[in-house]
Amino acid sequence: MSVKTTAEYIDLLNQAVSREIQVSIQYILQHAKMEKLLRRTIPENLLLDKTTYDVVGKFLKEFAIQEMKHAAVIMERIYYLGGSATTKADKPKIGNSLSEFAKNGVKAEEEALLLYRKIIDAAGKIGDWETRETFEKIYREEEQHLFKFQEYANMKDEVEGSETVPLSEWRKVFKADYFALLNRAVASEISAIIQYTNQHEKASYLALRVKNTPLEVITESNKTKVVSDLLKKIFMAEMDHLEKISERIYLLEGEAVFTPDPLPQIGDDADDFLKLDHQAENDAIVLYRKIIEEAMKLGDTTTRRMFEDIVMQEEEHYWSFDDFLK
Repeated sequence: MSVKTTAEYIDLLNQAVSREIQVSIQYILQHAKMEKLLRRTIPENLLLDKTTYDVVGKFLKEFAIQEMKHAAVIMERIYYLGGSATTKADKPKIGNSLSEFAKNGVKAEEEALLLYRKIIDAAGKIGDWETRETFEKIYREEEQHLFKFQEYANMKDEVEGSETVPLSEWRKVFKADYFALLNRAVASEISAIIQYTNQHEKASYLALRVKNTPLEVITESNKTKVVSDLLKKIFMAEMDHLEKISERIYLLEGEAVFTPDPLPQIGDDADDFLKLDHQAENDAIVLYRKIIEEAMKLGDTTTRRMFEDIVMQEEEHYWSFDDFLK
């Protein structure tokens, strides 16, 4: 290893991973909640082409994806340095209005900048120039996030008093057990996002990229590289699923969870990745079919159709992993 690290140093980098996973989940759930808030926008603003909710919702999704990319880059570096990247996230703070979203964003980004200055300093002291350069780049992007959130932290929210609006009759059929079932899907998607991201970055670890056959040398690839590329594509699909499911929960007047369940499992090599991910997709399909069944009983056509589309995609993921296991 070109850089001599300590357990304390790897732990410091993993604190950054936990923070990045936290804000990625935080921002994507806030983005999903925007649709609910938009429907309560002051009527006069509906005459405009767009409201502040459209504007903020757009950059929240962009930030969510960017933060998970930050987590991925840091995970890859941890594996290169001989450590193991965490799958644990700090607790997201969502909020119930645009200003609360922004204030929570300001706090999260300020905390990140303090931590990353500490990491940049620590990396410089041990001569880990690659990590230092990586965090300097991430630092600049987090600073831009902070400035953007500060623009909205003190503004007046454009919503009427929602507490005075009675719950519509058609939504009263959605009880706590139904929201709990939908939230099992949210937790499953969060688990998959973290699991696939971590595995993708672990696949970049040198020991997993070694070419052992002439064919691998000629193609400049191996099984781990192929699986890694597959995971990157599937990760984006799971982010889209998380957004759609949580948005539906919010529109039905529920609250989305933010804790992964089951806990993400990484494995040691490509074969482990495939077995774990194959099982994860199987479990998701079984769960989502149950949700479809319950949605049909309640006449929740929108949710049923949404999960039917998601199941088709999850089955594609399942068969992609299954192809390698035969």
